[in-house]
Amino acid sequence: MNIDLTRLFSRIDKEVSVDEIYSFTELEGTGVTSIDNVSIKGYIKLNALSEPYLNLDIEGVMVIPCAITLKPVEYPFSIKIEGDLEEIADDNPEKYINSKNSLDILPIIWENILMEIPMRVVSEGADDVALEGDGWKFITGNEKVENSELSKLKDLL
Repeated sequence: MNIDLTRLFSRIDKEVSVDEIYSFTELEGTGVTSIDNVSIKGYIKLNALSEPYLNLDIEGVMVIPCAITLKPVEYPFSIKIEGDLEEIADDNPEKYINSKNSLDILPIIWENILMEIPMRVVSEGADDVALEGDGWKFITGNEKVENSELSKLKDLL
């Protein structure tokens, strides 16, 4: 999502408005099923040092599989990105500016969305699901499980 900053750098405009709807397609390895119709609103202006200053509000809904039932769960998110490009992109702010006159804000938005992905979500009907069965049991992170074969080794020590 390249934003043209030519009029901003030449001081014709005081700010560049951003009002976009975007759907992310590259979700492999994130644990998210879909992120569609993300609303990106805000503006980009120049700070006192003539460097880009971003003020963006990002809102959307990501679909994540339930940790127990694997049913899709909608997880709404809202992110505020505000600050100088150098503050936001500590590692290398130049990688977002293409040809000195356009700014690619999509990687900045994607990094912030990745930080909003929860470790796990549980759907509303997951409480009614059987957590034990014939020869199996759902184990939460708080329970300790001992392997009966390995516990025999304790007797040797």
